Amino acid sequence: MNKQEIIEFANNNPVCYLATIEENKPHVRAMLMWYADETGFYFETLSPKEMSKQIHMNPQVEVCFYNQPEDVLDAKELRVSGNIEFVEDKEVLDKAFKNREYLEDLAGQPIRKYMEVFRIAHGDAHFWNLKTDVLKEHQLEHLVF
Repeated sequence: MNKQEIIEFANNNPVCYLATIEENKPHVRAMLMWYADETGFYFETLSPKEMSKQIHMNPQVEVCFYNQPEDVLDAKELRVSGNIEFVEDKEVLDKAFKNREYLEDLAGQPIRKYMEVFRIAHGDAHFWNLKTDVLKEHQLEHLVF
């Protein structure tokens, strides 16, 4: 396993589940990852959301990407854990806004001022495959990036 395989799997399966922690209680929600590249796994959120508050208080998260195969025996997931970093670069924030501008119609108000981009730049990742890894989680290869 290498970092490029992880990036490719995440980009091919961008619907994922992100877990945060608030007061020792986990909170999981479905997310649409924006993109992944050599610099990290990128996501957008809006600052009034509970998830934003949770990751500002505790930046430690885990994300699970799943390939959703037609045959369950082909099930594969990628778990990525690490601390998130907020991206403050104006160009990146502008691109994120353009990518999710449709949210303004759903929110009924301008959202640009609420847009936040965060990434997992460093962490731990591993794959899990239904065919080969049942009851073998402790033996799985991990990639620290």
